[in-house]
Amino acid sequence: MFQSSKAVFTDAAAVDVTILMPCLDEVQSLPHCIANAHEALRRIADAYGITGEIVIADNGSTDGSQALATALGARVVPVAERGYGAALIGGGHAALGRFILMGDCDGSYDFTDGVAMIGKLLDGHALCMGSRFDGGIAPGAMPWKNRYIGNPVLTGTLNLFFRAGIKDAHCGLRAIRKDSFLRLNLSGTGMEFASEMVIKAALLRLPIAQVPATLSPDLRERPPHLRPWRDGWRHLRYLLMLAPNWLFGVPGLLAVLLGTIIMGQAALQYGRPGSFPAVGDYWTIIGSGLLTVGHLALLLTLAGQVYALKTGYRMPGRLSRTVTRVATLEHALIAGLASLCAGGGVLATVYAQWVGRHYGMADNIFLPTLGALLVTLGIQTMLGGFLMAILGGHQARFLASASPAPTGLPDSWSPTIGA
Repeated sequence: MFQSSKAVFTDAAAVDVTILMPCLDEVQSLPHCIANAHEALRRIADAYGITGEIVIADNGSTDGSQALATALGARVVPVAERGYGAALIGGGHAALGRFILMGDCDGSYDFTDGVAMIGKLLDGHALCMGSRFDGGIAPGAMPWKNRYIGNPVLTGTLNLFFRAGIKDAHCGLRAIRKDSFLRLNLSGTGMEFASEMVIKAALLRLPIAQVPATLSPDLRERPPHLRPWRDGWRHLRYLLMLAPNWLFGVPGLLAVLLGTIIMGQAALQYGRPGSFPAVGDYWTIIGSGLLTVGHLALLLTLAGQVYALKTGYRMPGRLSRTVTRVATLEHALIAGLASLCAGGGVLATVYAQWVGRHYGMADNIFLPTLGALLVTLGIQTMLGGFLMAILGGHQARFLASASPAPTGLPDSWSPTIGA
């Protein structure tokens, strides 16, 4: 099955491991990378008795990379959509192996570090990440702003939001089971793909392992495709989009808490003038605004959770199952209508008082502000209910069909982070 001395296999049924590299005009570094990948496959075969292939996911090279890769014993998969993530997604779908070991095609990673990663997958993990901070970063291999600012900040944020427990979330050398790769339904076409894989694996509670990986200066004579500030922002915005609890929920709760305190004191001031501290008209307006914005943010949090559960990249938890039993369009409409009617009643009282003053100005704006607030919250609740019903699949019970997607993993596998 070997083609000369190269560890590449033509029989799809015999392929266990696919070493996958994204490629865009890498003719200079391809010989080193493919030779290194062959060596990694030989070591994998010696260690575990399994076979492999090398796939180059070509992203539109114009320097002859495709012909060179084929001549060196790799299989070339053309991927039309441009981008680091797009290339890896296209190559991952075309991979014949049940395990995918992916790494950059610039000579910065040593694919023999992936031998231990395949061992972790064989032990039952779904994803194995490399850690350059454990394996070693050669001088000049990583810019200082990436090493000391970008990577620590983004990895720390990812771990805070998603409790992934990963030391190096953006290491380009990683291994994943093919069935887990398909289950994650990855869509990030750019560098944010690196974060997306870890986030979705953590959200689905897939077992993740980590092993040391080394990083060397790349072999290119041209500038790298990575743009630190642009790609850093793409990572950060992706983290936020996949974390509605942090993006909307935390600010929303803070706004509701502060707004409630202000409006509560304003109510006390209205009922008992002279109460300390004095809350005047300006503070009343601010408190009402905070409650309005906070309520909207909490609705967006729930909408984000409904979408995440419906699309399958989050697992339903205890809170989600509790909400499932009570969160329906009808309940949202009833709650919204109740708030709307209460606000209407308050505004009717305001009108009656206005008439009683012979249409003169009021000394305090608390009641009209409260009435307008209740009306606004009622309308937002009803409209939010329809939004969540739409996101939930046009069903009145928002999370009626939200259930854990099949993992494709043995039941005995533990959804924990491996060392």
